[in-house]
Amino acid sequence: MIRRVSLFFLSGVCAASLAYAQDAQPTPAQVTATTAAAATAVAAAPVDDASAAPAPAPVPKAPPVVRSSSAVDMSKEYLIGPEDVLDITVWKNCPDLCRTVPVRPDGKLSLPLVNDVQASGLTPMDLRQHLTDQLSEYLPSPEVSVIVREVHNFKVAVVGSVKMPGDYEIKSQATVLELIARAQGLTEFANRDKIVVLRQNGTKTERIKFNYRKVAEGDDQDNFFVRAGDVIVVP
Repeated sequence: MIRRVSLFFLSGVCAASLAYAQDAQPTPAQVTATTAAAATAVAAAPVDDASAAPAPAPVPKAPPVVRSSSAVDMSKEYLIGPEDVLDITVWKNCPDLCRTVPVRPDGKLSLPLVNDVQASGLTPMDLRQHLTDQLSEYLPSPEVSVIVREVHNFKVAVVGSVKMPGDYEIKSQATVLELIARAQGLTEFANRDKIVVLRQNGTKTERIKFNYRKVAEGDDQDNFFVRAGDVIVVP
């Protein structure tokens, strides 16, 4: 009798243990929920700066574009002078009206159809328009171009408080600052705020102020071209 009770008691204990083990084992749904929660926790965890991917290097900004004085249209600035050499082209009429011609000492040049034409004292654009008007009497809608090939009669004087004052012959377009540089720069006591350019305009003489300080700081708009016969005065 005692043996049967013991066996019955042991069977009950085993059954209870098995039932408890089955209840403790997670279901597939519980496993899925646990995995999702772990993934969320990993995603939300802070990332160590040392293990993070390096941030892309900042793209450097392009430097500001500085307008060069040589970008100014020479056809509007330069005045043709004696002994200059010009390339004149009349489109669709080459080679008869396309040639390289010198400006004579009297300031004129010679071309077929129009004969002698005054060139000295005109800009290339002015001469182009003048030739177009004259050739229109002989040709339908002529297209003319004028290019200064060589500059010969172009002298500018630099006087006053510069290290090497004198007359300077110019072979190409040059600015006031370039002329001052050719004169070896300003002296120690030069008045940078009083520099002027004297320019003959018919019977009158213009006084054009030159802002040396602004140009030296990079403001090219005040660094204008000189013309034949200009006198740069540095007090």
